[in-house]
Parts: sequence; C-alpha cells; structure tokens
Amino acid sequence: MSSLAGKVDKLFTTIRANGREYTYEEVARGCSELSGGTFSKTYVWQLRTGQRTNPTKRHLEALAAFFRVPVAYFFDDDTADRVDSQLALASAMGNAEVRDIALRAMSMDDSGRKSLARIIREVSMMHAATGAARGRQPNRPADGEE
Repeated sequence: MSSLAGKVDKLFTTIRANGREYTYEEVARGCSELSGGTFSKTYVWQLRTGQRTNPTKRHLEALAAFFRVPVAYFFDDDTADRVDSQLALASAMGNAEVRDIALRAMSMDDSGRKSLARIIREVSMMHAATGAARGRQPNRPADGEE
C-alpha cells in the first residue's frame, strides 16, 4: 500500500503539463478553482512530501479532479494500481524512444519480439541493480511563497 504522499508524488511525476512537471503554484491554483476553496502551494508540497497526511474530502476531490483521476485513487489500492498502470503506459508512449521501440517491435516476428522483451528485461534488471531507478525528494516551494 502506497502512502498519500507517494500517490500525490506519483501524480506530479507522471501527469505532465507540456512535457514538464506541474508547479505547486499551478496545482494549488487549479485545486482552488475546482473546489471553490483555498489551497496554497505550501499545502500541496506538504501533501506531496508527507508533512500533511489527513486532507479533507474536498481537498482530495480537488486533487483528483485536477489530475483527472478518480478520488478513490487516494484510498483504494486496487484503483491506485489500475490508474498507475494506465499513467505509466501513457507516460511511456509520450517518450519518443519508447514509441520507436514499440513501432519497431510491431514489425518483428514472434521470435524477434521475444528476444527484444528478454533484452529489455535484462537491461531493466541491470538498471535496478545499480540503483539508478531510486526515487527522489520533491523540492520545497521557495520560502515566503504560499
């Protein structure tokens, strides 16, 4: 089971605005507009980093609406897993190199695709073993900005 902070971070890292991560300011403003309430970028950062762990239903609904995911994403692990899989696929297909690999694989016979899948698995395991796939700590908003 992933924490609320982990889920919010996943949304930031996989749902992009013109190829870049949304800023805390953009998310806070969007959530304020969607909910009719107030959100500060510091509050959004606190949710993302686990500094705040008990948002109101209204806040979760606004975050879900902003990132266009079901609100159940935040409290139902099956929903979160399904959405994360969909986001990973959408994100990967937005990457030119991944699209190129997929297009080339489509023109291969079964044997070629199996070989490619084996190579990708091996590279993925090597990548994970070197620790290159480790997470990172989100940046804090600038001091004095809310």
